[in-house]
Amino acid sequence: MTEPRKPIVEMPLRVRYHECDGQGIVFNANYLAYVDMAMFEVERALFGSHEAALARGVDVVVAESNLRYRAPCRYDDELVVAVFLNHLGTTSLIVDFEIIRGGDVCTEVKTRYVFVDPATLKKAAPPASVREEYAAFLPVQAD
Repeated sequence: MTEPRKPIVEMPLRVRYHECDGQGIVFNANYLAYVDMAMFEVERALFGSHEAALARGVDVVVAESNLRYRAPCRYDDELVVAVFLNHLGTTSLIVDFEIIRGGDVCTEVKTRYVFVDPATLKKAAPPASVREEYAAFLPVQAD
């Protein structure tokens, strides 16, 4: 049995008018923008800022994203993007995002990131101190 997941961050946001399509619903690509914004909040929570993460010799790039739309979001909706660490590998991590409105999950996003050296942008294992920061948010497996 798995313990309830602990989010790394929960980022509030309000849907802006220009993020919606002609049907009045958030345009699908904007959900990835919300996720990207939330990952910068993760770096802020874990390392202080994106620049501080880079100074520790690590950056991440997106390798894959999968989205599941469960309910439409609209202009002026108040949302929360909850960020959960799903998996921490040697050179990658999988992050789950839940975009929530009023307690209901509207969109689920699963993104695989690859750790890269900030100077070369080549795949590289993160320093142990960075792994430890992320590992604190791995799901706990109960016996």
